[in-house]
Amino acid sequence: MKTISRAATHVGMVRELNEDSFLDKAVEGTWVVADGMGGHECGEMASGAIVSAIDKLRQAEDFDTSLAALRQLILNVNDELVSASEDVSRDRQPGSTIVALLIQDGRGAVLWAGDSRIYRLRSDTFEQLTQDHTYVNELLENNLIRPEEAQGHKMSNVITRAVGIESPLELDMREIRVQDGDQFLLCSDGLTHLCTNEEIHEMMGSPDEVEITDSLIHTALVRGAPDNVTLIYVRCGDDQEGSTVLMPIE
Repeated sequence: MKTISRAATHVGMVRELNEDSFLDKAVEGTWVVADGMGGHECGEMASGAIVSAIDKLRQAEDFDTSLAALRQLILNVNDELVSASEDVSRDRQPGSTIVALLIQDGRGAVLWAGDSRIYRLRSDTFEQLTQDHTYVNELLENNLIRPEEAQGHKMSNVITRAVGIESPLELDMREIRVQDGDQFLLCSDGLTHLCTNEEIHEMMGSPDEVEITDSLIHTALVRGAPDNVTLIYVRCGDDQEGSTVLMPIE
């Protein structure tokens, strides 16, 4: 299945260092957004290690083998980061969220840990394919707070799972069927903390991938962008050329 994709990243309006990393490989049918944490360049190192490792991965002849290899690679990177951080204080431990999309032969899979997300727009049906691994989301799932209380909650930045924090890593995975015309958006929380799902849905309604990515980044920036913002837009279809356009914004 041919795809076209476009990636964008911005350091934001407050931070000096971009700790997000991304991989946009339409040829291999693999896309990744990793949001580093730990500060003092620890987050940048962790997210970069994830992306660098997956960048070397090549699709196998069948989807199941490709998926198993991708999952195992993420688990291996987690173990390596945990081992490397044994002498580092907890507040500076390098870690990173991850959300990855794999598409091959009309099949797809989403793998994630943390609160980086992936959305799918199919016709006019908009769906968040991931569930945030956060303290606030756990409160929501246990009916301890109302949805309106989650927005702006003082504990909204507390992540309950991430690559590099502990071993073994509990990595969530969801397999999906992929159809021509499906659109996907992978993004870090630098976007979702500032844009509602309804707004993202509306902006993904444009037929122009340049307009979609530019509009999403611009919206985050005009709202102050206190965090790094990274996203990848992917569209599937027989009429596509299978090209990838990278748009890193400094």
